Amino acid sequence: MGNFTKLFVITAVVLGVLTGVGRLFAFRWWQIPDDDPVLTASITPTVHGGDWVLLWRATRPSFGALVVCPDPEDESRVVIGRLVGEEGDTVSVDGARVRINDHDAQTETTCHDITFHVQEPTNGTEVEQRCVLEEMGGVLHMKGELSGLRQPQATTRTVGEGKVFLVSDNRAFPQDSRQYGSVDRDSCKESIFFRLVSKEGFMDVKNRFTYIH
Repeated sequence: MGNFTKLFVITAVVLGVLTGVGRLFAFRWWQIPDDDPVLTASITPTVHGGDWVLLWRATRPSFGALVVCPDPEDESRVVIGRLVGEEGDTVSVDGARVRINDHDAQTETTCHDITFHVQEPTNGTEVEQRCVLEEMGGVLHMKGELSGLRQPQATTRTVGEGKVFLVSDNRAFPQDSRQYGSVDRDSCKESIFFRLVSKEGFMDVKNRFTYIH
């Protein structure tokens, strides 16, 4: 066996071991379900149904993280939302506006792509929405809003013991703690931090190898 072949084999083994250890303790790759139009609408414009993403699991998700948790109403499915409230926090959501302990989440500016399109989950029609950047926990993330659309009823809740409150990034078509209530903190162990490729595959250059905030 030549030196180059030996080096190649050793490198492959080391990378395999590191990947295995990483998947066991730090991260795993996962495809976001694309069979639920309500979930798919609620997570845009940040991510989309069918995206292949990396989930961080080495540390506990912090305020502002986009977390993946078991659906409180059906543990065979998941919910995805922005962690905006922890035990004892008072969270108010009114349309696109979020307040935590009487402090507004700061909207900074419009996204690079000012508008995006999403399928209305009840009838499948295409809806154009506005994308803006919102700051939570010192990190900017995208959120979707649509003026004039009938919004869910304004909600103010105090997060209970051992719970967290999740809010959808798409404020016009949410699936979050306003619908299913606060979620057990211990069940939310993973957060989305990187997109490998979109549902469209590697040739979708815009949506491959992107950090998710």
